[in-house]
Amino acid sequence: MIGKIQSVLRLVRFPNLLIIAFTQYAMRYLIMEPLLPSSTFELQFGDFQFALLVFSTMLIAAGGYIINDYFDTQADLINKPKRVVVGVSIHRRQAMILHAIMNIMGVGIGIYLAFYIKLPTLSMVFLIATGLLWFYSTNYKRQFLVGNLAVSFLTGLVPLMVILFEIPLLNREYGELMLRSSASFGYLIAWVGAFSFFAFITTLIREVIKDAEDFEGDRAYGMKTVPIVLGSKWTKVSLVLMILGTLAVLVYLLLKYIVFSVEPLDYISLIYFALLLALPLLALTLQVLLAGDKRAYRRASFLIKLVMLAGILYSVVVFYLSVVKNY
Repeated sequence: MIGKIQSVLRLVRFPNLLIIAFTQYAMRYLIMEPLLPSSTFELQFGDFQFALLVFSTMLIAAGGYIINDYFDTQADLINKPKRVVVGVSIHRRQAMILHAIMNIMGVGIGIYLAFYIKLPTLSMVFLIATGLLWFYSTNYKRQFLVGNLAVSFLTGLVPLMVILFEIPLLNREYGELMLRSSASFGYLIAWVGAFSFFAFITTLIREVIKDAEDFEGDRAYGMKTVPIVLGSKWTKVSLVLMILGTLAVLVYLLLKYIVFSVEPLDYISLIYFALLLALPLLALTLQVLLAGDKRAYRRASFLIKLVMLAGILYSVVVFYLSVVKNY
């Protein structure tokens, strides 16, 4: 029984699900709540309902991981044989049943929440997410760049879900007051949107790196991933351009909106960005340029995962600066 539970946790990438939960809770309690325009303002989406939203997101993501492994079993036996779960420790039929249960529960909860806040059209977000994950596993991931963009979009959607269910309620409650003061909640959207964009672009980089790592198995099964279509040289060029482009955007945002926009100078953010984002991205660039085998790309994949985690954890710095330092 314990072995079966461990296999299920591996199948649904439980650590990744915890990161999804942390990301959404961080957006709500470390970014949005402390940055509300007044101490008298309160978040309007209930704590219990928000916990359901996080659970729904985790369920849909878990279902996506299951169906991806289900359709990728043969390629994974070449790319990463020791990590294969479906068809080894979990029967293929059991995997499909788990996928169906998690999708039904995740979408069902999402539809309930959409109607709860009187915005039923938000139900489509959950239906589109499950549909994208299905078509990604069955079709998109075998096409040039389409699968990479689909996964990146869904990853960027994780922090945005907090905005989608909170901002309409804030506008409903405080909209007239904000209009009288010529203000809006746009800056909250901008903050969470920045985290969302970072999640999108770093996921896109990681997806291409993973494709380079899985080159042999993907080619054997006729996939048209970026490394297979462009070749090693131009894949590296593409990755370096994306990494350096991400670094340039981070530096611009850091200098314009964080470091020099507050008094006194925000040395904390400056040091955090330099040590935990800029340096790892430069190291990643070098790692990609020198990569020549599966092991090298695996190290690059680990590096970008650290960068992604550091990006999410910057929310803790924002909370500290806004609440403790009161910048």
